[in-house]
Amino acid sequence: MRLHRLDINAFGPFGGAQTVDFDELSAAGLFLLHGPTGAGKTSVLDAVCFALYGAVPGARQSGQGLTLRSDHAAPATRTEVRLELTVAGRRLEVTRQPPWERPKKRGTGTTTDKAQSLLREYDASAGAWKDLSRSHQEIGEEITQLLGMSREQFCQVVLLPQGDFARFLRADAEARGKLLGRLFDTHRFAEVERRLAERRRAAETEVRDGDTALLADAHRMQQAAGDTAEAPLPDLAPGDPGVAETVLSWAAVARSTARERLTVAHCVRTAAAAAHTEADHDLDDVRELARLQRRFTETRERAARLEERADAHREAQQRMERARKAEAVAPALDLRETAEAEHRSAAAEEVRARAALSPEFGDAGAPGLAAAARRAAEELGGLESARRAERRLTELTTERASLDRQERADEEALQDAEGWLAAWEETRAGLRTHIESAQEAAARAEQLAVQRDPAGARLAAARLRDQLASDTEDAHARVLAARERATDARAHWLDLKEQRLKGIAAELAASLTDGEACTVCGATEHPAPARKVDGHIDREAEEQALAAYQRADEERAEHEQRLGLVREALAAATAEAADAPTEQLAAHVEELEREHARARAAASGLHAARERLAHAELEQERRVAARQQAALRTAARVSRREAIDGQRASLEQELTQARGAADSVAARAAQLEREAARLTDAADAVRTAEVTAERLKDADARLADAAFRAGFDTPAAASAALLDDAAHRDLQRRLDVWQSEEAAVRAVLAEADTAAAAQQPPADLTEAERTAEAAARRLQDTASRQDAAARRCTELDRLSAQAAASVRRLGPLREEYDRVARLAALAAGTSADNERRMRLESYVLAARLEQVAAAATVRLQRMSSGRYTLVHSADRAGRGRSGLGLHVVDAWTGRERDTATLSGGETFFASLALALGLADVVTDEAGGVRLDTLFIDEGFGSLDDQTLDEVLDVLDSLRERDRSVGIVSHVADLRRRIHAQLEIVKERTGSVVRQRGVR
Repeated sequence: MRLHRLDINAFGPFGGAQTVDFDELSAAGLFLLHGPTGAGKTSVLDAVCFALYGAVPGARQSGQGLTLRSDHAAPATRTEVRLELTVAGRRLEVTRQPPWERPKKRGTGTTTDKAQSLLREYDASAGAWKDLSRSHQEIGEEITQLLGMSREQFCQVVLLPQGDFARFLRADAEARGKLLGRLFDTHRFAEVERRLAERRRAAETEVRDGDTALLADAHRMQQAAGDTAEAPLPDLAPGDPGVAETVLSWAAVARSTARERLTVAHCVRTAAAAAHTEADHDLDDVRELARLQRRFTETRERAARLEERADAHREAQQRMERARKAEAVAPALDLRETAEAEHRSAAAEEVRARAALSPEFGDAGAPGLAAAARRAAEELGGLESARRAERRLTELTTERASLDRQERADEEALQDAEGWLAAWEETRAGLRTHIESAQEAAARAEQLAVQRDPAGARLAAARLRDQLASDTEDAHARVLAARERATDARAHWLDLKEQRLKGIAAELAASLTDGEACTVCGATEHPAPARKVDGHIDREAEEQALAAYQRADEERAEHEQRLGLVREALAAATAEAADAPTEQLAAHVEELEREHARARAAASGLHAARERLAHAELEQERRVAARQQAALRTAARVSRREAIDGQRASLEQELTQARGAADSVAARAAQLEREAARLTDAADAVRTAEVTAERLKDADARLADAAFRAGFDTPAAASAALLDDAAHRDLQRRLDVWQSEEAAVRAVLAEADTAAAAQQPPADLTEAERTAEAAARRLQDTASRQDAAARRCTELDRLSAQAAASVRRLGPLREEYDRVARLAALAAGTSADNERRMRLESYVLAARLEQVAAAATVRLQRMSSGRYTLVHSADRAGRGRSGLGLHVVDAWTGRERDTATLSGGETFFASLALALGLADVVTDEAGGVRLDTLFIDEGFGSLDDQTLDEVLDVLDSLRERDRSVGIVSHVADLRRRIHAQLEIVKERTGSVVRQRGVR
């Protein structure tokens, strides 16, 4: 992987667009990334990581989303990172835009834009970039697959954090295991350990559950055996040895005892059943005797009640006989009632019909009434022609009224059109004048708009000029104060330095030791060493004063730089605003705004005036056409009105003759219709009354004859003897009940068994029932005891079979648990077979650490001039587990010691060698992806000149593999040694990038 170009916009401390050309920097092999604290050196590396993985490294992962945006960026500037690189022979371009808050396009406030990503590839044949994906997930998977490493591995291998590797050197086995586990992705081995532990716990649970179920069956067997168990169940727990054998043996004894109890209960039940049978037979005999005696007594009582009701029974029989005779007269009675009802209805209808006729028809018969109805119908038929003439006259009258209304409406329309058209020319002239005025106002508004914008810009520059003039004075005052503070701090530092030099002899004498050579003169005897006096200045006080002077000087330089920026801005604002007073410019801009507003207000009615003119022209055309159409309709109505008047006169004459004394032909026709209908109804009613009178006389004769033949003196007597259906049914029911009761009493009194039982003493049923109940209770108790014994035997047999099946099922589970437990303990490092107590993941990581130590030693020996070698150690540390130890071998002493004993400088180049070695191993682990660009973050300040040269030689040797290494450092000496540099400069408006290539 080689980086070519990085574009940053509004990211981190960079307020604007910045570009890093890695091709130019990589040409020298080594390049330096430097700048003051907080300028943004690490942010360049963050941008590289964010472009590739959409996230920043390590602890800075909280800098996602909106917090990645620069505080110096303009509100409308989009945060964006674009990286161009070559990986696996493909030239790619990755663009990332995190979510950010931008001003709303409409209204006030802000809105959040979503994150965006773009992956492009350069097509050499076409000479252009082509889009590959815009999906965050697809781009992340593509980059991870091409690089062969995750974000954590990339940040550990490409962006080498020296602090992490220094801690790695001093860390214990657990800490080293966590880091190596992230880099080499050994979680699958830890997953094997976890799965084995889970299998062991699951198998142990199954075994314990099996023992628990077996003991539960044993306790249920103990409950089922009850007091028949000869010995109590032993107190066992799940997992105890011999649980299965103990439970099966106890169950066999319980089953044998229960079967003996069942045999005894069966014998007792047989004897109780015989006694219960004999008592039941005696009870049945007593019950039968008592029943017969009760039956005889009840029957005698029923016979006495029948005798008391004998007279009423004979009277009912006579009533039933008279009703049967009257049934022969019933049809004649029904016929006479029907004839009488019909005659009364016909007579009433005749009276009503005659009341509706005129007095002249009061005594007329049916033939006279029918003849009068025919004459009225004939006269009604002659009025049909007059009806049609009357309807036509109504239509002509309606049409004549409609013509009058149309004439009035046309006259009003003509008057309205004439009045409107008379004022048309004046209206059109006024509308055209309004349009011309609005057009002139629109032109004036455009001219004022052109003048307004430059005047507004000049006013803004004048206000900025006034503000910057005040800021310049304040900045100048701060510069003077900062210069004074820096001068005072420098004087104070020089005073302390001079005082320390005066007492340097005492400071050197404080480190003298008898018998050791003096660092100044070389003497081993020190007869009169100098003594410190009160107020002596030591090295620490001098360094503090120097640091205070440096801070004051940096503050002075910063204030001077700010003063220069303010003066530049003031000159630019003064050049744009000239010397015009701000108030004058403001008044001019305000006047332009007012005139522009007035012109726009006057021009705003242009469109409306044009619309009104167009509508007026259309209205003029419509009114001219309406006037012409009204004149045509007036001429047509004159001829039509004359024709209608002629037809009306002819029809009026014809209808006068047809109406007679009535108001209209329709009224005359209605009179005739009503008269004909009344005459017809009266004739029908008279004929119906005569017919019904004849029918009534015939029905009276038939009724008298039927009553005489049935044996009744009069028809009224026959009618009184009749019974309705309900009364007939009730009377017949009482007769039937009497007969049934009488037959039943005779039958019972004739029974020989009942009569014989009545002659015997009364039966004692209570004593017989008490004897039978006692025998039944004895039988029930013995049966319950036998059933309980049988259920106990059955339950013990079932539970014993269930326990035996559980024992057979637990056998393979115990074997599986033993095997899995041994494997889990071996993988977890807790088994006695694992002498080094090394976990499976630690074993894999130990092999990887051994490879890393070998790769790091190649560079460490060169950095340390062949003195140090890194070796992997598998020894245990205290009670911890072995496998991840790391020691350093000192060739000068020949001893192996812990890496924690290295000094600061030694720790740095040892950790650097470890980091480079780890990069090689992780690269090979990832599939051999070339890493042509590396970054090393800080740590060079702890090296002396010779070691620094050796470290730089090792880094420079990386060019043999066509690699480029970027060093992130504050060390000033590196700026002299490394010519290709990328400087990050802090400014008030955000940091900027200054790049310098090979000289």
